[in-house]
Amino acid sequence: MTTPATPTSANLPPGPAGTPVPPSAAGATPALASPTVTVASYPDYPSAQRAVDYLSDNGFPVEHTAIVGTNLRLVENILGRLTTARAALAGGASGAWFGLFIGVLLGIFGASSWLGVVLASVLIGAAWGAIFGASAHAMTKGRRDFTSRSSLEAEQYAVAVDADHAERARQLLVRLNWRANEAGSTGT
Repeated sequence: MTTPATPTSANLPPGPAGTPVPPSAAGATPALASPTVTVASYPDYPSAQRAVDYLSDNGFPVEHTAIVGTNLRLVENILGRLTTARAALAGGASGAWFGLFIGVLLGIFGASSWLGVVLASVLIGAAWGAIFGASAHAMTKGRRDFTSRSSLEAEQYAVAVDADHAERARQLLVRLNWRANEAGSTGT
C-alpha cells in the first residue's frame, strides 16, 4: 500500500499563472494558526461584532479572533409577484444604467454632440434591457413568478480566539458585559 504524496511544486501541473505553490510550501498559515477557544456566544451578529470591536478598542490583537456563525439557515423573503411587464421594466432600468455608462464614455471621448450620444445610449440600453428582461422571464414559463431576496442567518454567533490569547479576551469581554449590565441597571 502506498501513501499519497503531499503536493509539491514539482508534481503540480503549471496553470495559466505558472506553477502553483501549495500553502504548506509557501509558508502560509491559516488566519487562526493555533487551536481556538470560544470565549463568548451571542444571539445576533451585531452583538458579536460589538464584542470584537470592544476587544480592538482595548488593544487586543484581533487578528487572532474569528466570529463563527452556527446552525446556518437560508431565508428567502418574497418581495412580490414577477410578471413579464415587471421583468421588462427591471431589464429596461438595468439597460438604461448600462447605456448611461457607455454613453458617458462615448461622450467624453467622442467629438459629436455629448448630450445626444448619452441620450441615445440610454434609450438603446433601456430598449435592449427590456427586451432581454421580458424574454428571459418568458423562457421560465411560469416556474418562478416572484422576486425574492435571500439571506444567510445563524442561530448563534461565537467569538473564537487563539488559545494563547483566550484568557485576556475573556477578561475584556467580562468587563464589557459588566459595563453593559451596569448601564442597564441604572436605566441609561
